Amino acid sequence: MTVPATPFSDPAVLADPYPVLAALRESGPVHRLDGRLGVPVWVVTRYADVLAALSEPRLSNDPQQAVDLEEALRGDFLSRSMIGADPPEHTRLRRLVSKAFTARRVEGLRPRVQAITDTLLDRVSPRGHAELVGEFALPLPITVIGELLGVPEADRDRFRTWTDDMLDRPFDARTDLAVVVAARERMHGYLSELVDAKRRDPADDLLTDLVAASDEGERLDEQELLAMTFLLLVAGYVTTVSLIGNGTLALLRAPDQLDRLRADPSLVPRAVEELLRFDGPVNPGLSRFALEDLELGGARIRRGDVVLLAIAAANRDPDRFPDPDRLDVGSADPGHLAFGHGIHYCLGAPLARLEGQVAFAALLERLPDLALATAEDQLRWTGGGVLRGLRELPVTFTPTPARTG
Repeated sequence: MTVPATPFSDPAVLADPYPVLAALRESGPVHRLDGRLGVPVWVVTRYADVLAALSEPRLSNDPQQAVDLEEALRGDFLSRSMIGADPPEHTRLRRLVSKAFTARRVEGLRPRVQAITDTLLDRVSPRGHAELVGEFALPLPITVIGELLGVPEADRDRFRTWTDDMLDRPFDARTDLAVVVAARERMHGYLSELVDAKRRDPADDLLTDLVAASDEGERLDEQELLAMTFLLLVAGYVTTVSLIGNGTLALLRAPDQLDRLRADPSLVPRAVEELLRFDGPVNPGLSRFALEDLELGGARIRRGDVVLLAIAAANRDPDRFPDPDRLDVGSADPGHLAFGHGIHYCLGAPLARLEGQVAFAALLERLPDLALATAEDQLRWTGGGVLRGLRELPVTFTPTPARTG
């Protein structure tokens, strides 16, 4: 089956991609898609095939392997990032930062994450209404990762704008590509200045540690350092924004599950995993690039072809998850692919889980009678490429006093 146009950037599909993903999954395991800027893409939709492909060594993370990829997106500093590398380069780069994101190290951040969460909710809880993305879901993870890396607070709005320009684009027009390239150039300039500042004035933060590693001359060159900084900065907040926003909306749409979770907060860790499966940030999925000819789901993939592993479709595959379109906050099934699988399993998964657990527990406790403050068809979504999330989430609740001064 060849899909005649890029469906995922259509506003109606972006609002609810799951019927399209289900139709693709049910009609066959692999489909030919007319992708962004006319580049054809193989879309893999079923759980078993996506799981296998995530560990398939003949599918590369390196976009340089794609035959038809737009030249303007090749060779810039982002192409040197860990997420676009294969072993042994990937192994070396991941080792540099893996110690900062172990479950034990991340758990040590819990008091600070809780304090940031409390401060944000103190600002809105007495009002009885809030725009939950802009006032909570976004500033929570962006503050955490900004502090962890050592990014000045005054600069965070700037890199958020550039990130939006780079990620919130369906790439259906040359003008979109120009915006992406311009944003990457601005980000490159900013990160270069930030790295220079850390060299002049070292601090107790992760970016200073990475600069020291690169200055030792053996591990990171300059472009790898900039790419690593960008990856940690962006991946450290964008996905968590969508986890909190999408997850809150999912709970509001399933009041029985919201009530269940409010009555039993011990279910919050399970609920976070279920929300990642049910409507996670990675939607439709992750791109890979064929290093050689291979067969996948019965389709013949040629060397250099682009392959989209549809994580969102796999996470609702009825052959893997019973009743997959129903939210169950008590589910004990840990098999979702929202963080990927294999050597590229999300390095920041422990941090995302921690932030999600703290955020949802606090929302349930601090904002009673939480309700959507607009019609669902008025909600706007970002995405169309790798990630999908709400632009805004206006809510109402019963006002409660702030807890801190």
